[in-house]
Amino acid sequence: MKKLLMTAIAAAALVGTTATAQDFKKPEAGTIKLDVRLTGIIPDESGSIRTAAGAATGLNVKVNDSFVPTIGLEYYLNPKVSFELIAGSGNHKVKAVGGATNVEVAELWHVPPTLTAKYHFNSDARISPYVGAGLTYIWFASEDGKNGFNVDLKDDFGYAVQLGADIATTGPWSVNVDLKHIAFETDANINFGALKSKVTLDPWVASVGIGYKF
Repeated sequence: MKKLLMTAIAAAALVGTTATAQDFKKPEAGTIKLDVRLTGIIPDESGSIRTAAGAATGLNVKVNDSFVPTIGLEYYLNPKVSFELIAGSGNHKVKAVGGATNVEVAELWHVPPTLTAKYHFNSDARISPYVGAGLTYIWFASEDGKNGFNVDLKDDFGYAVQLGADIATTGPWSVNVDLKHIAFETDANINFGALKSKVTLDPWVASVGIGYKF
């Protein structure tokens, strides 16, 4: 995934530098930008599975990566400060692993709307890096138990930090590369509480996409 992201950044930078002869729209107070992105959600998960009494089972939670489309809607308070709302959904398979055990226990869909405040370092230039921070709320919209398991995950808030760059191409169009890290922890109840786990997901969210300023 890191190699894919670096390739996307290099390609985006090339697009930006090869279009220097053309005009591009700079953000102003009141500018709205829509980004459509391809996003990789890469959990950095940890969580031991225990009995209801708290005894260790020797099993841990494993969550696979997900690649999905997302959108970002951004409003500029001024050329350097903006707020962005990111929306999309992710699909993951959850496994219990440990020793000789490697069994899928659930497939889930989650919806994690994320709101960040962003600072743009060089907003009047063709390549404009930014940093951001904000909140996310992860809602587990569907938890489909597998192999005889029932899994319930708690919806909750998390914290997001963000960095990226907008690379203007021509007119209102731009290329966007973005990386977020989300701190998020949830309680998992398995088989109606017979098993439980405090799961730290802490996903990296890497995106590349196309933007349009209104």
